Amino acid sequence: MPALCRDCLTEFDAGRRCPACASPRVVAHGELFSLSIAHMDCDAFYASVEKRDNPSLEGKPVIIGGGRRGVVSTACYVARIRGVRSAMPMFQALKLCPEAVIIKPRMQAYVEASRAIRAMMEELTPDIEPLSLDEAFMDLSGTARLHRHPPATMLARLVKRMREELGLTGSIGLSHNKFLAKVASDLEKPHGFSVIGAAETAAFLHDKPVRLIWGVGASSQAALDKAGIRTFADLLRWDRTDLIARFGSMGDRLWHLARGQDRRRVSANAPVKSISNETTFHEDTGDADLLDGHLWRMVEKVADRAKAKDLAGRVVTLKLKRADHSLLSRRISLRDPTQMADTIYRTARGLFDQVGGEGPYRLLGCGLSDLVSAEGADRSGDLLDPQAAQRGKAERAADEIRARFGHDAILKGRALR
Repeated sequence: MPALCRDCLTEFDAGRRCPACASPRVVAHGELFSLSIAHMDCDAFYASVEKRDNPSLEGKPVIIGGGRRGVVSTACYVARIRGVRSAMPMFQALKLCPEAVIIKPRMQAYVEASRAIRAMMEELTPDIEPLSLDEAFMDLSGTARLHRHPPATMLARLVKRMREELGLTGSIGLSHNKFLAKVASDLEKPHGFSVIGAAETAAFLHDKPVRLIWGVGASSQAALDKAGIRTFADLLRWDRTDLIARFGSMGDRLWHLARGQDRRRVSANAPVKSISNETTFHEDTGDADLLDGHLWRMVEKVADRAKAKDLAGRVVTLKLKRADHSLLSRRISLRDPTQMADTIYRTARGLFDQVGGEGPYRLLGCGLSDLVSAEGADRSGDLLDPQAAQRGKAERAADEIRARFGHDAILKGRALR
């Protein structure tokens, strides 16, 4: 059976230890050297970057997130052992792990680490589909001749370089399609390297819960439970037409995934579906001026990201969460796509004015979706607002000044609220 040492990268026949360096960190599988679709997921990425940059945190439970009113962005494995999970309210996380070190996110540090990892991936293959800063799919089909090693060896080399050169670790899932590669990457975290071959796919999935399917959240799970579908074996008992009749397009996807089939290609140019930003307040607030200041700052971040990606959006969304955690969401479609902070803000502010009196609120968010290329955006003007074009020119000029002298070179008054 083909085997690989994850420490010295020796390829050999199966054994419990590497014949070259005696390491027990060996992965062996009958299809190890023939599979080429991979998912790499960094281990507790934000927390790992913090521990790398501050060695005094080693061995301590670390939570990345806001204050007691916020939510957990991520947590190191020491904190996860205590039950802390991403998206958990901070007050709940601190009850489970009161001795945790709380660190506010340093996005620039995480972006820089992500770029370094991405550069390493690009040395292996151009077919990379990022899902976030810390995970991506890779298709290494046809690269064995170039690298003179099978994809599995090159993936082991990637995480070895990440550990040695960047001080960060990741887990690899290797399979014959994206669905199974992502499932595999979660099987042995952290520091994992898991393989799901074609021959074992049906047996592997048979008794697994359907929540393994990426994108099946609480509401989808409830709908599946109502239909008596809890495992992949349950799915296999349904006809394809019945699944489609019950669940629509999701039913067709479920029918294929139940059989381990996923025809999606690894796409290096997968489109961004939305751009958003939100914040959780330390204390619930219904102060209109305070909320307006937060809304403007979030809109600026959304607009900056849209401009950086040369995108514009037709739909503006406002998100509010009350003190009892109930959500209010409002959205409106624009006549023309925009990437301008002024337009997004005025639209979102109009949505807020419809519901602002229903607070106090613990969370405020704003987003831009239905994204298209920015070419041709923000050009038609607004007959009902003759000053819009002038404000647009002023915003473009301010963008140029910030690009030269820094983001804080020009601030609007409402940003100081």
